[in-house]
Amino acid sequence: MYKLVAIDLDGTMLNNYGVVTENTQNTIKKIIAQGTEIIIASGRPIDSIKTIAKEIGSEKYFIAGNGAIIYDIEKDEIIYKKNMTKQKVLEVIKICEENSISYNVYTDKTILATALKHNVLYYHKENLKKEDNKKTNISIVKNMYEYVKNMKEENFLKITICDENKIVFNSIIKKLKKISDIEILEVSHMSRKMIKQGTEDVPIEYYYTEISLADVDKWNAIEFLIKKLGIKQEEVIAIGDNINDKKMIENAGLGIAMKGSTTVVTDVANDIAPANYEDGVARILQKYYNGINF
Repeated sequence: MYKLVAIDLDGTMLNNYGVVTENTQNTIKKIIAQGTEIIIASGRPIDSIKTIAKEIGSEKYFIAGNGAIIYDIEKDEIIYKKNMTKQKVLEVIKICEENSISYNVYTDKTILATALKHNVLYYHKENLKKEDNKKTNISIVKNMYEYVKNMKEENFLKITICDENKIVFNSIIKKLKKISDIEILEVSHMSRKMIKQGTEDVPIEYYYTEISLADVDKWNAIEFLIKKLGIKQEEVIAIGDNINDKKMIENAGLGIAMKGSTTVVTDVANDIAPANYEDGVARILQKYYNGINF
């Protein structure tokens, strides 16, 4: 029997509009009621995950910043963290600024951005539909280097790099790889999200990568958590769609990729779920928990 399910958010549990459907919420709540731990494992910061965890009835733990943090919901505290140092963050910012490429700095409390573009624009559009206490905290900063330099020590989770031009994007990745002690996700495909502009669906498309401290990933965080909970590796299900989900999908007892995932992920998965816009998480969980009346 599976005792823990770790589920990614964007492109996985959330549909293309950033929503957890009622079917997915109800499915997860019924599985939790049967004694299985279901946790969110996302690249988002803490406050952006808290609201969604509450929606699905996940009340104990979640993983933030692609494995940089494990958050104890009941105790309202971080129980595990592997943060980037301020110096490493500044090194990345310097290269991005010198090459005029879009980037965001994620702390445990907020997303620091120089403009509402790419993934931050998507989160901003999500916020317009949410109550104030449920919004993802976004701070627009004019001079990012000086702002971060003068910050008191923060939990720096990761940095995202975004650009619409693949040639420009690949060029900046080569330069960033010269920085020591950081992990750069090898994301090769374009991210596609949908936002509403009036009555129209407008796509947001961009190439991106995520930078964190070396050896930070979702599976390392899951390993810490299952050891704490006394759960075996083979008793874990992991569900995701992107390169930052690869290690948890290939190491879990049952690794599931979403339809349309990058091939790097589908190649190591045990099963493929329907797409996120087809209620894929609900449908795949119903398949493996078929003894529950959904």
